[in-house]
Amino acid sequence: MQNSLARFKWTALLEGGSFIVLLFICMPLKYGLDIYWPNKIMGMFHGILTVVYVFTLIDFSLKHKLKLTRVLSFFMASLIPFGTFYADKHWLRPLISKESQSA
Repeated sequence: MQNSLARFKWTALLEGGSFIVLLFICMPLKYGLDIYWPNKIMGMFHGILTVVYVFTLIDFSLKHKLKLTRVLSFFMASLIPFGTFYADKHWLRPLISKESQSA
């Protein structure tokens, strides 16, 4: 179970980071300076990470028996800039500490 937790945490942080880079670096380059190639590369990378995030979220939620509302909250957090970082700090870390106390 610890592997699915670590995998989900790192995937969430990578997906959130790629979203931030896409929004705040690649999009201004594309629309402000007409430089398109970083957006194509980062867009593809972010899309792949989003799909991986959804699959790791499903794996994590099944192994840890999360409620559907919590799973949907994690998914919605991936759609909001800085959302995965918020979810890590406020939802995932308490879950980790709760598991480590019971183990």
